[in-house]
Amino acid sequence: MNSHDMPDIQSSHDARDIAIDQVGIKAIRHPVTIRDDGQEQASVAECQLTVGLPADKKGTHMSRFVALINEGRLTLSVDTLADWTQAMVERLDAQCGEAHFTFPYFVAKEAPISGQGAMMDYDVTLSGRVEHHRAHIGLKLVIPVTSLCPCSKEISAYGAHNQRSHITVETEIRDPSLSLRGLIAAIEAQGSCQLWGLLKRPDEKYITEYAFDNPKFVEDMVRDVANSLEDYPGLNGFSISVENFESIHNHSAWAVIHRPGR
Repeated sequence: MNSHDMPDIQSSHDARDIAIDQVGIKAIRHPVTIRDDGQEQASVAECQLTVGLPADKKGTHMSRFVALINEGRLTLSVDTLADWTQAMVERLDAQCGEAHFTFPYFVAKEAPISGQGAMMDYDVTLSGRVEHHRAHIGLKLVIPVTSLCPCSKEISAYGAHNQRSHITVETEIRDPSLSLRGLIAAIEAQGSCQLWGLLKRPDEKYITEYAFDNPKFVEDMVRDVANSLEDYPGLNGFSISVENFESIHNHSAWAVIHRPGR
């Protein structure tokens, strides 16, 4: 008996008359190629793929999601994800759907003094959403930086406590030519200091003194990021959160700014 002879229970009628907003698969990992700024790099993405299900249909065809991501090389980019998500919605015979891909994105960075090169990784989520025959592309970045406490610097005879911080930015992308690399650089510049994968002693001296000369509360940092993104080309609104993993407290400091899209 082949598949055409077997009953298709998922496509059968459901009498409860309750539509499902999202149904699909999540937590599936798959090799991907990330394309940005004319360059490509290999990565591994955790995928969440869903569609809306009409009230009269019993289920969706889960296997079609897996088949789709396995059709040749899966290449992700800001300018192609809209078409990919639209193809997914059509494959599932749906009217709306979402595709979320979370992956580490690597940038080669040279240490500020020695010039030693090493890779820095950033957590990135690219999302496609199709509804009412329109596609929207979303982006989430988690960028680690250093923060140094202005109060500690002001009240101490010497030194000041600092900590690792995470800047999380979520936005909708208007311009498909947007550079992930460029946006990451603009955001991480708002910390007390950037991070690098490899540092020699002259570099460590430089970044220690740079952070000391550039102290920021969590409030300072979230405002500076918001200011840098206010007129950033290609974005439609944003949400920023900054979390300082405090080095002298058993809690984090946290701040959030939202700017609605137009």
